[in-house]
Amino acid sequence: MIQLTPIVLAILYAIVSYKFSAWKTKNTLNSKSVTLEDETLEALNNRMAKALDLPKIRVNVYEIQIVNGLAAPDGRIFITRGFIKKYYSGEISAAELATVIAHEIGHVALGHTRRRLVDFSGQNIVRVILTSFFGRLIPGLGIWIANTITKLLFAKLSRNDEYEADAYASALLIKSGIGIGPQITLFEKLEQLTNVSGTGAPAWLLSHPKTSERIKAIKKNEQKWKK
Repeated sequence: MIQLTPIVLAILYAIVSYKFSAWKTKNTLNSKSVTLEDETLEALNNRMAKALDLPKIRVNVYEIQIVNGLAAPDGRIFITRGFIKKYYSGEISAAELATVIAHEIGHVALGHTRRRLVDFSGQNIVRVILTSFFGRLIPGLGIWIANTITKLLFAKLSRNDEYEADAYASALLIKSGIGIGPQITLFEKLEQLTNVSGTGAPAWLLSHPKTSERIKAIKKNEQKWKK
């Protein structure tokens, strides 16, 4: 029988860790970000804001050099300085960068950022339960098996979030007149921009779907919506 004490401790640890992580993330973003100011991007953001019946979409630039976008736990949207540099160098277009913003809006609108607490807590609980079970069943390998199963399960949940945010972004881009063309061309450039090609990690262990599969899903959604 699985003891409840480790599970309760896992829940408490997850909640405290998440709260601390959210607090630390907020402080870091506040100290290392500025408001995005670019007329071309602002015009595209205004079109998306109008499609969402919002007065404005506020976007911040996170002063780190990696290429990424993120939705903070408090709902703010950030684009990294590395992504902005790719835009200013002409490697990506304003419309392509706008698709990143649309994707992060999707994470916020669909509740993915708020759901992280549940996912994080659940991951610790599942790991404790599986470790307890497999630890007794297969001593030595039990912990490794439990960790592997937990990673597989929650990587799948994370990939689902990415597909949902992609679909939300596609719908928003179509409604605002930008279209999914820039979304697809950005994904075609993404591996080169982020230098993640050839990671060697199996697709089912990655927290993000394979780029080719994301493009396929976007095109499939467009065809479905046209019917």
